[in-house]
Amino acid sequence: MNITKEQIDELNAVVKVAITKDDYQEKVDKILKDYRKQANIPGFRKGQVPLGLIKKQYGKSVLVDEVNKLLQDNLNKYLTEEKLDVLGNPLPKQKEDFDWDNDTLDFEFELGLAPNFDVQVKTKKAITHYKIVADKKMIDEQVERIQKQYGKLVSSAEVGSKDEVTGTFKNEDEEIDNKTTLEVSKIKSKKALNALLGKKAGEEVSLSTKGLFKEDYLLSGALGIDREKAEKLNVDVTFTIEEINERQLATLDQELFNKLFGEDNVKSEKELRDRIKEDSEKQFEQQSDQKLLNDITERLIESTKFELPAEFLKKWIQVSGENPLSDDEASEEYEKSEKGLRYQLIEGKIIKDHNLQVQLEELKEFAKGFIKSQMAQYGHMDPKEEELENIATRVLGNQDEVKRLSEQLMSQKLLNLYKEKGNLKVKEVSYDNFIKEAYS
Repeated sequence: MNITKEQIDELNAVVKVAITKDDYQEKVDKILKDYRKQANIPGFRKGQVPLGLIKKQYGKSVLVDEVNKLLQDNLNKYLTEEKLDVLGNPLPKQKEDFDWDNDTLDFEFELGLAPNFDVQVKTKKAITHYKIVADKKMIDEQVERIQKQYGKLVSSAEVGSKDEVTGTFKNEDEEIDNKTTLEVSKIKSKKALNALLGKKAGEEVSLSTKGLFKEDYLLSGALGIDREKAEKLNVDVTFTIEEINERQLATLDQELFNKLFGEDNVKSEKELRDRIKEDSEKQFEQQSDQKLLNDITERLIESTKFELPAEFLKKWIQVSGENPLSDDEASEEYEKSEKGLRYQLIEGKIIKDHNLQVQLEELKEFAKGFIKSQMAQYGHMDPKEEELENIATRVLGNQDEVKRLSEQLMSQKLLNLYKEKGNLKVKEVSYDNFIKEAYS
């Protein structure tokens, strides 16, 4: 077998493979002899079918299979040994006059090659790194939410402005029939408020869906319909009151602090507020980091210039899926995927240039941290090291989980690199302002 490469340009090449009978004949003959031993053909005893008949019936298909195996194995080996960084997969060049009976079988494959380029992690223009802080308004809301959650319900005779009202919404034309509990304080419409206040259990009121709640998303849950329908809905619904309760807020005392954070870990309202602020800002850090990663990705794609073997990639896209695509469909798919491919190459270059690696031990520690945070969500705040070790070992026994966690850890390493070496401008904002600035 002989393999050679013809360089077309910096991004395209053709690999030529010449296979002779010496490369495959022995294996083909062995397979045909094995076929003969097992063949059941009328008129012949098992194992006594003439070899010529076996060759005539199966020879070509066995030859094609064996040659294709040789091609795949040796082409992959050649690409690895020559350290050719290819995009997609080699594409066979079709030959109309190809003859499988020739003594030498010649094949050609088109290659799309990855470009050579440099990446500057420190971009010329600074990128905003948001530091989200929990302001007093947010902390007050969190404290009140905790007090409501751990408070108690006291039955009320009639609807008051701070009550929770359980009842059923109905509208026959819109097929609405949903029992729900709503907080009167969340009602926006003055007309709806006037209709509800002072009413007693068993009474029915008519309410307009338009502008009913202060937060639009509450309507779909209250009526038991999807959000898309709720956004367009402008009808009157009846609301039959079944139960009225006042939620009395829990007292901020040691008993409540112990329920929330364990024995004596928080001992005052100030410590509670400090803890809420600390925990909230840790959660915000994940959102801030994701925003930073997205912005850096966009900036690196924008600032790192290189060409791609576009025509090759379009041809590869055209034939690589389950169903072949037309020229126009392949071009459209290429346009959709080009940005992702560019960042994939940029990311790979950064990982190589800065020698970023995922070691087994740090992957296990990363898995344990992930498991610990998952357990904390279900109230298991202080798991033992042995328990974490056992769970992590089981998780890392699953190759899909190893791949997923490795990608997450590498993403974290890249983020740390960007924070250390990137041109970042830190900006402190409240959560509300972060949402306005980052996603407006």
